[in-house]
This record gives sequence, structure tokens and C-alpha cells, in this order.
Amino acid sequence: MADMLVLGIESSCDETGLALYDTGRGLLAHAVHSQVDLHEAYGGVVPELASRDHIRRIVPLLRKVLAVAGTSLETVGAIAYTAGPGLAGALLVGAGFAESLALALKVPALPVHHLEGHLLSPLLSADPPRFPFVALLVSGGHTQLMRVAGVGQYELLGETLDDAAGEAFDKTAKLLGLGYPGGPQLARLAETGQTGRFPLPRPMLHSGDLNFSFSGLKTAVLTQVRNRPPDDSDKADLCAEFQAAIVEVLSAKALAALKATGLKQLVVAGGVGANEALRAGLDAGTQAAGARVFYPELELCTDNGAMIAFAGAQRLTFGSAANQAGSFSVRPRWALGEA
Repeated sequence: MADMLVLGIESSCDETGLALYDTGRGLLAHAVHSQVDLHEAYGGVVPELASRDHIRRIVPLLRKVLAVAGTSLETVGAIAYTAGPGLAGALLVGAGFAESLALALKVPALPVHHLEGHLLSPLLSADPPRFPFVALLVSGGHTQLMRVAGVGQYELLGETLDDAAGEAFDKTAKLLGLGYPGGPQLARLAETGQTGRFPLPRPMLHSGDLNFSFSGLKTAVLTQVRNRPPDDSDKADLCAEFQAAIVEVLSAKALAALKATGLKQLVVAGGVGANEALRAGLDAGTQAAGARVFYPELELCTDNGAMIAFAGAQRLTFGSAANQAGSFSVRPRWALGEA
């Protein structure tokens, strides 16, 4: 297939991301607008506000990436967009814009699974992994282990039975009054705390399978808070212990997945993959096991258009069909295995 310029559009939740990926030259430009300030007053994402903000941001971001890449819309050969999972209204903004633009330009429109974008994002790095590998997906409401044999070849090895790691971070931060977004604030406070003062469970650490459960860990923090209202020092130590529990479980399960599959490459993708403590734990664990761990660039850990453009380009390369012009839908709930 001749080189093609793919426009990627991400609008699944509270970040609007656009990017241009050239199948010959690589990533040319990407830009992201975060809605953190918009939702901070509410302590969480308000779907209607998120959808409206995507509408405001999508055209200026398109102009920005075209300017950075030094090109025009006429050079775009395909448009990839997040079709799910995510917030229905937010997804519809990106999907409607992408499909309309594709129809006007007479180019293919490619619906992409949000988690597939995250899963493939480390392949954008200068030193990418090679298929097959084990992937630890820790993105928002998702914590999963997958065996990845190739584009579109995903075998689920284990997943969370309740709260995902990212959800547990955010909910625990809210319990401790740390503000929004909770996960990054909890991680920062954990750096100043000490583990051991407030023993917390390591859920399903010895379950014998590759599944996760983090709801009970959050409840254990709540019990500690109710028994003894924490001061600032207590909060830092609780955060340190909570983060250590998450890191220990994620690391142990990821290493177990490598052992079970016989593979020596681990890919970590999603917003929680930016957590420094998790990276340190996985770096040490994989090194001891004689394996390698790969991460996307830090700027590509959170939701972004680059991963969607890249996933769309890979789908084109492997012959996936584009949507029929004028016909599309979004899938707020969508299992990765169905992608």
C-alpha cells in the first residue's frame, strides 16, 4: 500500500485529541485539549459539558495539527476516530465530525476501539515492541491483561472484576479529599509518605488467576478514614500504602501473565501507565525475570489522537473495511475482543 496520511480523532471522554500520522514518515503532529479545569468544580466528568467542549475544540485542534504538519486537508487519505467505548455524547461528536469530513473529502472513515489505540501506542516509540507480547491495559475504567499476537489479534488473559486501577485511584483520592483529578494528586502525595503505617490488602494477589479486584482496597481505605480521621501526614502515608498495593498487584499479575504465555515482552498502556511507582515496579520485575517492558511516550499515555491515527493506519494496512459513507454508530460499551 502506498504511503497515506491518516487523521486521528479522539473524543471518548474529557480530552479532545487530533493527530496526523503518515504511514511512511510516522507521526507528524498531534494536539490534545484537556477538560480538567472544566470538570474540576464538579469533582468528575459531566457528560453534557464534555460533549459541548469537544464541539468547541475539534476544529481549532484540526487547524493546529495541519499547521504543525505543514499540510492541508486535501492531503488526508483517511480519517480514524474513536467509536467506543466511552461517553455516548462525546463519542458522537468525534464520530459525526470524522464521518462528515470523510464524506466531504471522499476518503475512508475508520472506527477505532479506544483501548486498541492505547494497546498499540507503544509501537509509536523509537524502540517499539514486536508481536507477540503481553499487554497490561490500565486506562480509566479498564484494567486488563491481553496476549497480543498482531493487529486485531487480542486474547483476554484477565481483567478486573469490579473497580479498575484508575477508578480506585480516583475514588480513593476523593475519599481523602484530594480534589480532581484524583489519581495524579494521590500519586504526588504518595511520594511524601511512608508505607507500613496503615496496612492495606493486596486484593487477589494469590488468587491463582490473572484477574484483578480493587473495590475492596478502596473500602479498606474508607475504613481507615472512618476509624481515625487522617491529618496531612496520615493522608500521605495512606496514599503511599495504597499506591504500593496497586503496584504490587499489577506487577505480580503482569509477570504471571508473561510466565503463563512464555513471552518476554510486556507492553503497558493507558493513563495509569504514566505512574512512576508502577513503572519502577515493572522495570525491576521484568528485569529480574529476563523480560522487557515497553511504555508509550509519557505524552501518549493519556487519551490522544496519535494513538487513534496509528491504530487506524494499522487497520488500513491489514485490510480492515472502512464504514460505508453516511452510515455509522458509536459503541459506549465495546469489548476489545470484538474489535
